[in-house]
Amino acid sequence: MSRRFLKSTLAVSAMTLISRILGFVRDMLIARFFGVDSATDAFFVAFKIPNFLRRLFAEGAVAHAFVPILEGYKKQGSHAGLKGFVDNVAGTLALVLMLITLTGMVVAPLLIFLLAPGFAWQGAQHDLAVQLLQIALPYLLFIGLVALAGSVLNSYGQFAVPALTPALLNICMIAAAIWLAPLLSEPVAALAWGVFIAGIIQVLCQLPALARLGLLPRLRVDFGDLGVRRLMSQLLPAIFSVSVTQINLLLDTLIASLLTVGSVSWLYYSDRLVEFPQGLLGVAIATVILPRLAKDHAADDPIAFSDALDWGLRLVLLVGMPATVGLLLLAEPMLSTLFQYHEFGESDVQLAGRSLKAYAVGLLGYLFVRVLVLGFTARQDMKTPVRYGSYAMLASLVLNVLALPLAHAGLALATSLGALFNAVLLLKKLRQEQVYRPVGGWRLFFLQVMLASSAMSAVLYYFVDVTEWGRWHSVERAVNLLAWILVGMAVYVLTLVLAGLKLRHLAMRA
Repeated sequence: MSRRFLKSTLAVSAMTLISRILGFVRDMLIARFFGVDSATDAFFVAFKIPNFLRRLFAEGAVAHAFVPILEGYKKQGSHAGLKGFVDNVAGTLALVLMLITLTGMVVAPLLIFLLAPGFAWQGAQHDLAVQLLQIALPYLLFIGLVALAGSVLNSYGQFAVPALTPALLNICMIAAAIWLAPLLSEPVAALAWGVFIAGIIQVLCQLPALARLGLLPRLRVDFGDLGVRRLMSQLLPAIFSVSVTQINLLLDTLIASLLTVGSVSWLYYSDRLVEFPQGLLGVAIATVILPRLAKDHAADDPIAFSDALDWGLRLVLLVGMPATVGLLLLAEPMLSTLFQYHEFGESDVQLAGRSLKAYAVGLLGYLFVRVLVLGFTARQDMKTPVRYGSYAMLASLVLNVLALPLAHAGLALATSLGALFNAVLLLKKLRQEQVYRPVGGWRLFFLQVMLASSAMSAVLYYFVDVTEWGRWHSVERAVNLLAWILVGMAVYVLTLVLAGLKLRHLAMRA
């Protein structure tokens, strides 16, 4: 079982890697063509909402609410009943999302004011952000349908198409930045149009795979369907349970709009780098094991359920710890290599580096939450993650105030500490309820990972001169960054091997 999980996780990670690389290309082009100014701050604020919704719908919320219910229909064995459920959910969800989208476009000025109140004193910047949001907001409708289709495909073990679909957003935005921006009076508006077009293309790409399963939906609105009612009652709690960190990031943007010009952009570029390991590992693991957990719960197999959680948590620690070390010790080299061109200067690298290190502190928290939440939502328990997520959000808000002397980096640190707090609460509850019972060997495994991470940290800290990066040519930066990443990985893996860790130690009992 663990071998199949690992193979599927690697497949999803590979597809996600393609999307993330294209995302970095996109951000490099934005930094190169648009720099850091009031117009880019306006775009990043406007993009926060559709990007936030993409993360919610495409990376978990719909799947958390939908997959457990879908597994129940699959267990009944009636394809006609399953197809009817998918039809009703697709039509009803499309109607709800369309109404929300239209409402959002009408109240866009209010949304921008709530998200970035600091723009209210910069009239042109506020108006531009409103315009960009109205263009990009229909992406909500499209990405909701994409997430629904992806959940169906994942439940049948078809992970490739949903995992590769996010790359289309980056491709469309890259194309818009290169070819559409020079044609517009306000070049940054091209990026918003890229988001809109990407949503349509992403929906269309799901349809052939659904048709092959015989589940291409006919949109039917039926609020009376019992399955639809269950889904709608659980969707909002599911959204909140997996989105606490994303909501905190929105709050970071709100407060950052009141700080120095550029603060929103520095936080954005920092978050993009932390998002990379989150997508490769956190989203991939959650995507693969959620259908398995839902099946184990439906089959009343608590041992298999616990083992799947244990496997996910071990893999998170094994890969998440060196990723944290890399982000902390190679923050400026990464930012310089990816973004320090033309309008994005050395001071921007230093300032974005502060918030990147602060976000990196909470990387393990973000990753553990993605796995731990599954222990509740796969059992259709949405209330507990919502309650603990609320506690974590309140803690982050308090910390935001206390960390204001650290400016934008303080906001990032508060979000990180909130994620770690959320992870601790979720883990403690799963242990108390005996839903999660750790497999033996955790103490030794933890010590092996810490030893390897310490060795990696020592090598990078003593031998990498981060002050030299900005003076090199772009090719020199890229070559040196890649070399040190490979050295760090080699030190980490070699230390693990010498410490006695073997792949069979990651296998499940079931």
